Amino acid sequence: MGPIKAIKKRKRSAEKKVDPNVLLAASAAAATDSLLNNNDNNDDDDDYSSSQPSDWWDGFSRRISGPYSGSRDPKTFESVFKVSRKTFDYICSLVKEDFTAKPANFSDSNGKPLTLNDRVAVALRRLGSGESLSVIGESFGMNQSTVSQITWRFVESMEERALRHLSWPSKLDDIKSKFEKISGLPNCCGAIDITHIVMNLPNAEQTNKVWLDGEKNFSMVLQAVVDPDMRFLDVIAGWPGSLSDDVVLKNSGFFKLVEKGKRLNGGKIQLSERTELREYIVGDSGFPLLPWLLTPYQGKPMSLPQTEFNKRHSETRKPAQMAFSRLKDKWRIINGVMWMPDRNRLPRIIFVCCLLHNILIDMNDQTLDDSLLSHQHDVNYRQRSCKTVDEASSVLRDELSNQLWGENSSA
Repeated sequence: MGPIKAIKKRKRSAEKKVDPNVLLAASAAAATDSLLNNNDNNDDDDDYSSSQPSDWWDGFSRRISGPYSGSRDPKTFESVFKVSRKTFDYICSLVKEDFTAKPANFSDSNGKPLTLNDRVAVALRRLGSGESLSVIGESFGMNQSTVSQITWRFVESMEERALRHLSWPSKLDDIKSKFEKISGLPNCCGAIDITHIVMNLPNAEQTNKVWLDGEKNFSMVLQAVVDPDMRFLDVIAGWPGSLSDDVVLKNSGFFKLVEKGKRLNGGKIQLSERTELREYIVGDSGFPLLPWLLTPYQGKPMSLPQTEFNKRHSETRKPAQMAFSRLKDKWRIINGVMWMPDRNRLPRIIFVCCLLHNILIDMNDQTLDDSLLSHQHDVNYRQRSCKTVDEASSVLRDELSNQLWGENSSA
């Protein structure tokens, strides 16, 4: 992975006073950030075909043990792998070249070589169930080392072959229109949020507080910008849970691209004779109020326009909250508490889970069910508050609030 090596070289020149664990996390986070932001111009290619005979699942299901053994029911397939057969075949087509270009002698406990579909099945089960290597190895009839190696090779392949499914859109008109239909906020291009991937650390490392977040959990942060359909448009993972939302934001590639005028640089809306509303995203009170990031009003009492604005703002943020909820529900390896993960590899695993999340949406996968989704993705985490306020942006937010309230009153 070229980008990771380059990033590591750059990080060596960082100030020695910075906690080395933060630098390590920064390197891992920047690696996924670099992969993402260097891939904005890739085109989709929906031409794919099943890489194995259609009866592969019949044979595979008879070889595994446990409650799913021998079942030919498509619903059983979807329960095991968290995707439909159509999406499974497409994922196989994405990784086929890498898996065949680097032959490996992967086999089950009986010495039978594992096919492409077998290996993709192992990786998806590991990512989707969150079960331990030993449990999956026992169920699928192979040793733990095989499960681990197959999963990592899958991650390495997907983070390059599936990048087309996670990129900043060249046109934002449809996204703006959908957000405005949700809550009436005009010219909005995304909702930003963060979630925590909770971990257990070895006893020797638990004295290092850099990974200890505000809720006394050891965690890693995932930040994402999401569209109205719950697709991830931009993600960064790898920063320690001790860091605040605004610090993670300001160290992300997204922040730097916006500040350089390379993102959120499209058409403006005239709010008044003197005021224009540029393209922006919305975020909760953990983020700073910026010219391109609108946050809710804080404190009490609030005026009626401010209360109405916060209500609309909250509705606009829901796709991001629900996206994280779906991500953790589908890909349970990052749900709950991870047992002593490799913190260099974890950001890349998280990134591939985000890619899989988008692939299911792009494929209109039949396993998606929004009826059970909640807005809670960081259970038992309290809302953080950022006091950074850009004064011009505060005036702009007031003007937008008053205009929306006027429209609401006259309706």
